[in-house]
Amino acid sequence: MNHRIKATQTGKKPLEIHRDNPVAPAWPSFQGNSEFVGTSPSGRVTVFVDSALGQQALQNAQDLVNDADRVVTANDGIFGTTGGPVSVIVFALGGATDGTGGADHMGCDYSTGAAIEVDASFSNSARVSALFEAELSECSMNGNLCGFSTGEALSRWCASVIGNNALADFATAPQWVQDGELNFVDQTDNTDQNADSTGCGMAFLSWLISQGYGLEKIAPAMVSLGDSGTLAQLYANLTSDSASNAWNNFQNAIQNLPNGVTSDDPFGGLANPLQMAHLAPRTAELVGRVFAAIVSDLTAGRQPEQMIASVRAAMLPVSNAKAPTVCAPKSKRLLPPAKGVKGEHQRTTRSA
Repeated sequence: MNHRIKATQTGKKPLEIHRDNPVAPAWPSFQGNSEFVGTSPSGRVTVFVDSALGQQALQNAQDLVNDADRVVTANDGIFGTTGGPVSVIVFALGGATDGTGGADHMGCDYSTGAAIEVDASFSNSARVSALFEAELSECSMNGNLCGFSTGEALSRWCASVIGNNALADFATAPQWVQDGELNFVDQTDNTDQNADSTGCGMAFLSWLISQGYGLEKIAPAMVSLGDSGTLAQLYANLTSDSASNAWNNFQNAIQNLPNGVTSDDPFGGLANPLQMAHLAPRTAELVGRVFAAIVSDLTAGRQPEQMIASVRAAMLPVSNAKAPTVCAPKSKRLLPPAKGVKGEHQRTTRSA
């Protein structure tokens, strides 16, 4: 067939997929026909879609093209690095079209992990952007943390902040509490598929953020600790308190929660996920970035929640750090608890 797939938009020019497209990379699992949708204005994100999935998936993909530069800029700010180019395919991952199929990529850096798969989410493209950020953040971990409970918690928190909590149904902290609150603060689980260890990490990071340690401080500190690092060591590095106090202080904080742990953010970290104390207040540069983000979103007709996320991204610090280096691929697939694997699982390593 030599026709183009189109999705109509009321009052707007129809979306189109053009035939003069770049060659799709080898995807982790997708075997269908990858149709090129577009490249973000910066050129850093190239988006494809499963041509068999129809116009709602195409709309998801086009929305991701439009939102991708906001996501990568915010992600750079969190990690204090400048990421590389990536390709993304939107399709029915795991047979789902509501985002619950999750996301996947092959490696844990911008060399081996640059081919990213995200589940389509019909009529809710914010979930697609959040899934994209979950995998993009693992690339920025630069060979560290991917495939471990610490890295999984960090990537999900990045997705929560940059995706405006669009993946709230992926929450794992309530299950961790239900299963007895096992201590994954003093030890790191060598899997990213255990809802209990991931949930412990989510609640712990929520607590740290509520104490004034923004993600732009947490992420680089976790990456520097590496695969063997623990959340207790993270606590010690950020607070200058003893790592031996981390678990007890965290448990005391949970006991004082008025409503218990009902989400991945029991301490309200999303209300202030990024600390900007190191930026001069109301400088011309900051005001200019925020204003530009608002004008751009108004022009594009974006929803209020997308505008809020854009403003947060504009407030992130600009980084001039080195680009990440290459590492062995070892990252895992992002899934909600119902589709994940509790406890131990077999680790699979894909070749680049």
